[in-house]
Amino acid sequence: MTLVTTNPEEASAIIRSGGIVAFPTETVYGLGADVFNEEAVAKIFEAKERPQDNPLIAHVADLGQIEMLAKDIPAFAVMLIERFFPGPLTLVLNKRSEVPMLVTAGLDSVGVRMPRHELASEFIRACGTPVVAPSANLSGRPSPTTWQAVVEDLNGRIDCILQGEATEIGLESTVVDCTGEQPVILRQGSVSLEDLRAVVSETVKTAEGSEDERKSPGLRHKHYSPRASVRVVEMVDDMLADGAYIGIDAPDVQLVFTKVVSDAEAYAHELFEFFRECDRRGITTIYCQTVAEEGIGAALMDRIRRAAYG
Repeated sequence: MTLVTTNPEEASAIIRSGGIVAFPTETVYGLGADVFNEEAVAKIFEAKERPQDNPLIAHVADLGQIEMLAKDIPAFAVMLIERFFPGPLTLVLNKRSEVPMLVTAGLDSVGVRMPRHELASEFIRACGTPVVAPSANLSGRPSPTTWQAVVEDLNGRIDCILQGEATEIGLESTVVDCTGEQPVILRQGSVSLEDLRAVVSETVKTAEGSEDERKSPGLRHKHYSPRASVRVVEMVDDMLADGAYIGIDAPDVQLVFTKVVSDAEAYAHELFEFFRECDRRGITTIYCQTVAEEGIGAALMDRIRRAAYG
């Protein structure tokens, strides 16, 4: 059985002894290990059944820990750090040689994030080292936004779960490549293109299927998928009654399970737990209403499409 605790000191002791710990952040729950302990990092891949060509993100508690991981940080990346750290933004930076290649999937770059979640920050600081952490789920499954969802996927596979509240945002962090001449968004998140351009106007999005996507998790393999079939719908009247529905507009048809949300932020917060609840109920078809692809809506539609189409 996996230990469940609310004590960040107890959880951090497991990290320091070479174990792996799930912990809450403002985005989703992560599965952490000491970034410099290759044996511990390998346990993450084993527990999640995660392909080793999928890089991990290192989480830090302060600016000093960034310097343990990255070198030659460009001026525009410093501007993004000053504006968005701590927060739901990951920057891909040139890595130091001390960072194991297992962490970076053989790349010379490493993703770095400083969570703004109070318990996560307290935990990482107590670990005394940056903590590498993908989402705390079996690979391919919807990311966990509650500690109970972590239990569903990983109970008995990991050493500890640091128990916190349901996550605030519900989608993974925005990932921005800062190893080139300008910032390039690799993965959409709650920090939008508009937000980033307000700080560095030259920020762009990577092309779909670009080789640069290999620098970010969540892009090269099937992700975010419930066992049910996910269908993307614009109208709310083209659905079968034995399915489930989530969206901003209430459907005309009576379905087995329906969740109507107020806006894109609430939709993003609810999406992955909705997917998991549908699986618990044995629902085989999920209808997801489209939203405008602006702000967090762009990240939300990215996750829905990946769940639907792989």
